[in-house]
Amino acid sequence: MAANRDPQPSPLPGFIRDSGLFLRQAVQTFRATGAVTPSGTALANSLARYVTRREDPNSPVTILEAGPGTGPVSRAVAARMRPGDTFDMVEPNPVFVEHLTGLVKHDPVFVPVADRVTIHQALVTDLGTDRRFDVIISGLPFANFTADEVRTIMEYYFTVLRPGGHLSFFGYLYTKQVKAVIAPLDDYLRQVQSGWEVQKWVNRYAVDREHVYRNLPPAWIHHLRKPLD
Repeated sequence: MAANRDPQPSPLPGFIRDSGLFLRQAVQTFRATGAVTPSGTALANSLARYVTRREDPNSPVTILEAGPGTGPVSRAVAARMRPGDTFDMVEPNPVFVEHLTGLVKHDPVFVPVADRVTIHQALVTDLGTDRRFDVIISGLPFANFTADEVRTIMEYYFTVLRPGGHLSFFGYLYTKQVKAVIAPLDDYLRQVQSGWEVQKWVNRYAVDREHVYRNLPPAWIHHLRKPLD
């Protein structure tokens, strides 16, 4: 019987390899994946901004990424980690988890920080509330969720986010307009309602918004901050 081996990186160029894996999973689990290509470099760098822009430059931070997929944003986070920082990735898809495990063990960006990275195969809301994070990056496709699901996830984020901490999440530009034309009415109305729920949190906690046109498809990012009080 062949021995079990750690997942090894493919010899294919990273973007091509990751895009192929991501597309295959997107076809099978689109509601949970929400896209057909991984996040591009520009989007990944913008999402990871608060790993660098920390409140105290000399203090380590705790980082949570929900829905890392094939890991493009995770690599941007790992590249910005400083001594003492810790990084938790939460991904329910077992295929992505296997890929991420290999990435953490073998990718040159991850190797120096691998002992401070933990991968959880779970839904983010099942992670528990016994830990706190300074930076949360969400890759979850809110446009594919119901308003109640969005509310549950956002409440969880703001429970485990430390006062003064930042939450960054993204969506794709023009999806609502496209769905208004091509999607069934029920699907369009569900997205409108989930968008209203997202907007409630943005109105309450947003500190910045970005448009990232150098991504496929173009995206927006909201950066939220939990008040100190």
